[in-house]
Amino acid sequence: MVKAGIIGLGGMGTGHLNNLIRFSKEGDVIKLIAACDIRPEAFEKKEQEFNIDLGESDDSYKDYQCYTDYEEMIEKEELDMVIIALPTYLHKEATIKCLEKGLNVLCEKPMGLNVQECEEMLAKSKEVGKRLMIGQVLRFWGSYEELKKAVDSKIYGEATSAAFFRGGALPAWGYEGWYYKRECGGGAMHDQHVHDVDMVQYLFGMPKAVSSVGKIIMPGSGHDSVSTNYIYDDYKVVNTQDDWMLQDDSFHMNFRVNFETATMWLRDDGLFICEKGGTPHPMECDTENAYYKEVKYLAQLIENPEMENTINPPEDSLNTVRLVCAEEDSADNHGRITEIR
Repeated sequence: MVKAGIIGLGGMGTGHLNNLIRFSKEGDVIKLIAACDIRPEAFEKKEQEFNIDLGESDDSYKDYQCYTDYEEMIEKEELDMVIIALPTYLHKEATIKCLEKGLNVLCEKPMGLNVQECEEMLAKSKEVGKRLMIGQVLRFWGSYEELKKAVDSKIYGEATSAAFFRGGALPAWGYEGWYYKRECGGGAMHDQHVHDVDMVQYLFGMPKAVSSVGKIIMPGSGHDSVSTNYIYDDYKVVNTQDDWMLQDDSFHMNFRVNFETATMWLRDDGLFICEKGGTPHPMECDTENAYYKEVKYLAQLIENPEMENTINPPEDSLNTVRLVCAEEDSADNHGRITEIR
């Protein structure tokens, strides 16, 4: 059984904590040993202030240690892995310290704010021989799993065009407003848009260039709304859009991917497929909590050292940050075509 700790109990961390509690009660994969947050009051809060369901709230399991200093936690406790759910600007430092202590790490997305940070994290993981995985959770999300199967299998032929949208209200749950500071979170492009950017390269590989337009609504926050076109050698049409300034409390993540003989949609009311000449009908997909699935996958990797991480390797997460940084450069320059380096 993998012994786990968690660092950071904000919106995302609280969801991860609830899933770790679930694992502990199930008793066969992961046991929660310790949790850490700089705010003592965080240990009494089980409900998440977040825009999507991360896991069911559960305060019936109390058999874990609580810390307000994560360096003390990783020094005192015997752990196999940690989940790092800290603000983005702290990802590199905390990840490297945990890896140096001999711990496997699941770090929340994005991997870092720039390519250099990500390269340092990846290099440390390889140096110490411990697993590093980034929380690019769409790779474990049922509807996106079905899309990946369709793209890879070519059951409907080649994908010819794709559009992804993600949007919601401005995140109000960040510690000391870190979401609103470009140097801390990178704005919507790095924090929220990164999910669809990761899915684009997971499905279609790295594009050769991008062109992005963005709107900065809150001074100092980074781009709060963005639209990106991805340039591929085969000229497939791929676009992502993100906006975290929607004027209600709703959250939306949608896609439309067109194949040679079918079109697949993820809408607010579910996943649909329409084959050529037919009518759209719902598709079945796995409904298990994707955050639970990604943590379970890392535990399996830890317990099976020979097992290759074929779903969510950290090298992919580095490339996702590489893409986001190229998009940011393009948006800062009014849509200039930016090559991926």
